[in-house]
Amino acid sequence: MPGPEDTGIVVADAIAAAIHAGATTLGLATGSSPLAAYAELARRCAAGQLTFAGLQAFLLDEYVGLPADHPQAYANFIRDRLVRHVDLDPARVHGPDGTAADVLDEALRYDASITATGPVDVQVLGIGVNGHIGFNEPSSSLTSRTRIKTLTAQTRQDNARFFGSIDAVPQHVITQGLGTICEARHLVLTASGSRKAAAVAAAVEGPLSASCPASVLQWHAHATVVVDEAAAADLHAADFYRYVLAHKIADQGY
Repeated sequence: MPGPEDTGIVVADAIAAAIHAGATTLGLATGSSPLAAYAELARRCAAGQLTFAGLQAFLLDEYVGLPADHPQAYANFIRDRLVRHVDLDPARVHGPDGTAADVLDEALRYDASITATGPVDVQVLGIGVNGHIGFNEPSSSLTSRTRIKTLTAQTRQDNARFFGSIDAVPQHVITQGLGTICEARHLVLTASGSRKAAAVAAAVEGPLSASCPASVLQWHAHATVVVDEAAAADLHAADFYRYVLAHKIADQGY
C-alpha cells in the first residue's frame, strides 16, 4: 500500500467483510499501527455503511497498575480511538484488569473468558520494532497463553513518548499469548513506516522463531499482512506480493 491511509482502508475492508459475513467477535490492538483502520471504520459507521451493534470485542493487552481511565491505559485508548465513534456497546468491550489485586489470576481469568466467548473472528495486530505482537516480547513461547510479561527496555523506550519519560512507563503488562492470539480465525497485522521494515521482513520472510514473535503468523491458516511501502522496504519478495494482490480472484477477499 502506498501509505498509512491506504493500509487503514484495506484493514477496514477485512473487518467489514467479516462483519457482513456474520462475525460476532473482534480482537482489537492498540498503538499507532491500527489508527488509520479505526478512523476508516468510524467513517463507515457514521455513513451508515457498517454497524458494530451486537458485536463483542477483546483487547490484546493492558498495562499492570494503570486504571481503565488512565490516559495511557489501553482500555481508555480503545474508547477514545474507536468505541465512542461507532455503535459498539462499551459494555461488550473486554480487556484485562491491570489493577486487579492478583494480576496473575486476572491473566488466567481473561484468557478463559476469550476461550469461552470466542473464537475471535478477526484479530487486528500491530508489530513492534523488535517483532512483538501484543506484548509478546522476543523469546515468548509460540504457544503461550495470556499472562504477565516484563517489557523490554526497547519497548518501554518506544512508549516513553506517550508517558513523558521512560520512568513513567509500567514495567509489566497483561497480554494475550501467541497461542491465544492464534486461536482467532483471521489475523490481520498492519504496519507503516520505515522503522517497522526490519520487523515486518523478519515476521513475513524470516524463520518461524520466538526471536521474532510476529513470525507465528506464518503458522496460521488465515493471516493477512497489510503494510505501506516504507514498512515493506526490506521484503525480498515484495514484487511477488504486489503481483499476487493485483491478480487475486474476484471476491477472494483478504
